Parts: sequence; C-alpha cells; structure tokens
Amino acid sequence: MEINVRLLGPVELSVDGRHLTPGSAKRRTVLASLALEANHPVSLRRLAGMVWSDPPSSAVANLRSHAAALRQAVGERLLARPQAYELRLAPHELDVTVFQRLAEEGRSRLSAHDPAGAVESLAAALARWRGAAGDGLTSGAALENCCASLDEQRLQVFEDLVDAQLAIGMQGDLLARLRRATAEHPLRERPWGQLMVALYRSGDVPAALLAFREARTVLGKQLGIEPGEELQRLHRAVLDRSPELSYQKPLPVFAVARDAGRHSGATVPRELPATLSTFVGRSREQSEMAAAVTGGASAAVVLSGAPGSGKTVLAVRVANAVASDFSDGQVFVDLGYQLSVSEDDVLTRVLRALDVRGATAPERTGERAGMVRSLLAERRVLIVVDGVTHATQVRALVPAAPGSALIVVAHRRLRHLDGVRRVDLDPLSVEDGRALLDAFGIAQRLAAAPTEADELVRLCGGSPLALRVVASRMVARPSAPVTGLVRELRDPWHRLDWLTDDDLSVRERIDLGYAAVRADDELVGRVFALLGSEPEASVPSGDTVARLGVPVGRVWRALEKLLDAHLICLDASGGLRLPPLVRDYAAELARLSAPALHPLPTWRTDVTPAPTAFRRRDHHTDN
Repeated sequence: MEINVRLLGPVELSVDGRHLTPGSAKRRTVLASLALEANHPVSLRRLAGMVWSDPPSSAVANLRSHAAALRQAVGERLLARPQAYELRLAPHELDVTVFQRLAEEGRSRLSAHDPAGAVESLAAALARWRGAAGDGLTSGAALENCCASLDEQRLQVFEDLVDAQLAIGMQGDLLARLRRATAEHPLRERPWGQLMVALYRSGDVPAALLAFREARTVLGKQLGIEPGEELQRLHRAVLDRSPELSYQKPLPVFAVARDAGRHSGATVPRELPATLSTFVGRSREQSEMAAAVTGGASAAVVLSGAPGSGKTVLAVRVANAVASDFSDGQVFVDLGYQLSVSEDDVLTRVLRALDVRGATAPERTGERAGMVRSLLAERRVLIVVDGVTHATQVRALVPAAPGSALIVVAHRRLRHLDGVRRVDLDPLSVEDGRALLDAFGIAQRLAAAPTEADELVRLCGGSPLALRVVASRMVARPSAPVTGLVRELRDPWHRLDWLTDDDLSVRERIDLGYAAVRADDELVGRVFALLGSEPEASVPSGDTVARLGVPVGRVWRALEKLLDAHLICLDASGGLRLPPLVRDYAAELARLSAPALHPLPTWRTDVTPAPTAFRRRDHHTDN
C-alpha cells in the first residue's frame, strides 16, 4: 500500500494513487497530528491536546472513533498502542519529511559553494507547499505550534533560496518576490537585507538605501528598536559602494591549449575590471556597443567622448555584460593616453595575455600583428584597450573574421581606423546627472534643494567624473548645505580645484586629452589658449584667425583636431564653443601663456559658422 499525506497546505490523503477525503475537520486534525509524529506512538492525552484547545470529557471516545474511520482508509498503517496510536509512513510518503530533506540538501550545497545546486534543491522544497501548513484545521495549541514552526521553516528556506539565487546572479528575478516578502513579513530583517542587495546589484542604489529606511521605520514603529548589526553593516556597505556587494560571475580559471603557441593548462585571461555599481543612463550607447561586438564580422567599436564623460566605466560595463560570449578570455589593456606607447608595445601586451611567451613571439612588429590576428581568428577573445591616443596603437587588433571583438576607448574618434563602429558620449542630461548623484545616497539632501541640485549638474557640465567628485565630497560633508556647495562651484577660477578628490581629477583628465592632441600639432595649443582667453566667445572670425600669423586653413585644421578630441563642441547654431569644464581649463592655460599671446584680438560677438566638415553629424554609424 502506497500512502501519501500532505500537510503543507490543506490536509490531503491519497492511498495507492486515489485521493481520499479524510472527513471532518477534526478527523483531518487527528490525521495531521499522527502524521507529524509518524512512526512514533502518540499518547491519547497528547493527541487530545493537539486536536482540541480545551479537550472535552468525551475526547478519548471521539479520538477512538476518528482512528477507526482512518484505519478504514490506511489499513494496518495505523497501529493501536496502549493508550496511544502510531501512524507508519515511509519518508517519501509525507510531504513535510520530503520538504525538510530537500531543504537540508539545499543548505548543504550552499555551504559547499554550489549555489546552482542549492537553487535546485531549495526550489524543489518550496514546491511542496500549497498554502499555510495545516490550512483549515481546528486544532489545539500543540498542533498550532507545530504548524507555525513549519511556516517558519518555509520562510527560512525561502530566504536560503534567495541567497543561492543572488549567488548565481538572479537578482533581477527576485525583486518582486522580495518586495512581497517584506510586505507580508515586515519584521524579518533578512529579506530586507536581501532586497537591498538585489536592488544594489540591479543598479538601483537609491532604492537599496530606501529599503533600509523603510525597514528601519517599520522596526522602530512596531518594535521600538533599530535594525540589527547585520542590516546596519549592509547599509554602510551600500553607502560605501563596497566591492563585496557586487556580483561576480564565477568563471573557469584554466582551459586546454587550442594552438601550438599556447601552453597546456594555461590561464584563460579574465582581466576585466569590476563593473561600477553607481551607473545611470547610457542605455542607447550600451545597446549599440553590445550589438557592435557581438554582431558578427568586424566586431569592433570605438567609444569616444570628452575627458571625464565616463567612457571607461561604460566600456567595462558593456564588456562584462557580453563576457560570457567570449569563452577564450577577455583582455584589458590600459594605455593611459600615453603617446609613447607604440603598436609593438600593445601587441606584446596582448600576446602575453594570450600566453604567447617572449621566446615564441616574433621579433618584428608586422609578424607580431600577424600572429595576433591568427590567434584572434581561431578563438573567441574580447579585447578592451583604454586610453588610446592614435589609431596605429590598435589597428592590428581589429578582428578580420567573426569570433573575437575589440572595444577601443579614446578621447578622439580615431577617424582613420577602418572597419569599426563609432559611438560618441554626450554629457549627461540634468535628469541622469541627478540620478547619478542620488545613487550615492544623497537623494534626500538634493530633494530638499531641487533648484540647486539641478545647478550642480549644470556646473559639472554633465560630466560623470565631475558628478562623482561632487557626490564624494557631499558624502564626506553630510552637514554641508547644497547651496554652499553650489556657491563654491560657481567660482570658475577654483572650480577645477574643487573637482579633485583623491585620484579623481577633472583637470588631470582634460590635461591628458589636451596633451595628446597638442603633441600632433603645436598650433593646436596656441588656438586652444586663444579660445581660453575669451571662453564665452564663439569660434574666432576670419580677421581674428589671421592675427595668429598662419594660413586660415591651418587654423581650421587645428580646430578640427580639437573637435575630434571633444575639447571643443558644436553649439545649437553650428558654431564651435568650449564645453563648460574644458572652458575653465582653457582659461587657466590662457593665464599661464598670456605673455606669448598678447596682444590678443577682440572676438566678434556674432557666431562664425564652422566649415562644412564641422557640421553636426551622426557618429553612431559604421565606417
């Protein structure tokens, strides 16, 4: 005889596959009480306490009557003992036992660092539930306590399952369930913490901080206590943007050699930096870049933008998002916008990452380029080169066949690099700039002064780097009013000093871009300094250009190089102007180089249109 007793929801009984109706609520309660104590004698006195809150004088007679009716269904599985009954069940015949076995199996897998296996077991455990334990029973305190204990176990298994799912990167699928869990059980701190982690890993840092605030409010109002140390530690980690909160997908470390130039058991390169958690906007650019590197032949993209526009952050984010498509590794090379880095230096670095040792690598640059192309054609490798100053540094890395891909990060658009897609980064909008500031946990302060908050974004010129510096300073000065910070930033002569914090410096980023473009053309420096002497003016008129003492065409070529490096930009009328923070930098240069420029010409107030080559065009196209 095969029996199946289900208590995790309304009580159900089946015998040999046939569903039976146990009878009245009291009879179902007797069945549940005996099943929970399966394979152990249950005394009549204890059984009565489980069935009735206040057992009547006829309790024993009633129990014997219910037992006789149940025996007709389960036969000899229900045994009569002296002043007791015993229900014999195999472990798989009671859903409670199956649930507890699967739950323990899942926890063991989680402890053994097998989150995927843990998800499978814990999800199977929860699948046994159909409602509240013993739903519909009329029971005494003892059975109610047993059912309450089962409901508590269910919540714990749910929370264990969430931990396992977070460990394998399923945070996006958990948000709705965690919000429901915190609404249904607002005094349980663990789901609040899990919700904070899921929101943080989904890129919604403000919502993670808001979840902590909601938990703190609920605990304070209903219990009069502060959140526990674990939840408070998690809150501090979110505020600090601690790396331990970020999800890192487990990756295989070793791979078998696929060619003669690679040694057996060599390490597969996994060199991508971690994705920055505080990231907003750029959805269109992300989509374009991801499509470019996963779209087949000539999978290469050049990401360019003004200094401090967040190019590296975006490139790393996209690279991590598509990394699983490149099973033979990901290589990250940072050239630091150094002009002295040659093509041969880059090729040597890439070959070393692909485990081609010095003795194996060819001596000549052209031969090294050929070896790199051969290796990339046979593998699926993603290469990210940051801080590129000219096209020759990366030309040999552009894939000639499907499989591998290249992401290039540069100030310039590298117009002479063929076979690539180009994506330009514009300044962040005021809305996205506010969202980035909010992500640092200062939303409440900004909301209290919305006009000043918007002005902060404008004074930062929509630069993510500048906004990060501002946010960092605001976090370090929690009592400083926003109006005071805006007042400090309004000073153009000290704005770049203020936008420096530790290793983050807007001035240094602009200086790198300026140095790279000036090295190619000495006239670029003179034109840039001239622009800085009258930073609010438009591009100079023909008369003013003539005063530089060089042909007009040379000046326009210098301006074109500045435009290509995003050090000047097109305004709405088609004229050329300095971007806000670059304008401050150019003014500093103008002060330093003033003796060499005097007497400076007077700028015309009307806008001189740029040549046709400068007209606004779409840079998000294949070339």
